[in-house]
Amino acid sequence: MKYNYYYDPYDYPHPSVTVDSVVFGYDGTRLKVLLVERGKDSHVGEWALPGGFVGIKESAEDAIIRELEEETNLKIANDCIEQLHTYSAPNRDSRERVITIAYYTLVNISEVRGGDDATRAIWFPVDNVPHLAFDHNTIIEDALKALWKKVWFAPDTFKLLSEKSTLKQVRHFCGSVLNMNYNCRKIIIKDETHRS
Repeated sequence: MKYNYYYDPYDYPHPSVTVDSVVFGYDGTRLKVLLVERGKDSHVGEWALPGGFVGIKESAEDAIIRELEEETNLKIANDCIEQLHTYSAPNRDSRERVITIAYYTLVNISEVRGGDDATRAIWFPVDNVPHLAFDHNTIIEDALKALWKKVWFAPDTFKLLSEKSTLKQVRHFCGSVLNMNYNCRKIIIKDETHRS
């Protein structure tokens, strides 16, 4: 059965949609997060997560990969970044009604540089993050909780470590991510079971 349905889109205000990325990096000693200094629009000169508006003809996944490369020169494959949460508080952006879809990933730290509407791109230690634009501090906190769970329950997180990593290096990695001196024996045992 065919339904004829029409509505005038101007009768219904539409929110804008953005994407934001929490990119954690591990340099062998410390856990860091990638931030950009805003160069345009609102919050100029403030630090924020890399991100931007979703194009009318692109998916949110494609938008986050594009924005990351444009603002930081960091190239990440679509299957290496995970959706974290949708943030939709009505007043989270002073410019207009904006809903953002946040993503997160953990990578080896590489060289980055600012581009597009980002003046600079810098890796900050997670225990020394400045006050950020919008609700980005909250997004980082949520991403840290998600990463904490990932380290405990997903052995593939250890892909950042060399196959020849010592137990001490694995513990240091866990301590850096979890921000505590956890005994990582559980994770290592779980990883070994997955290999069999």
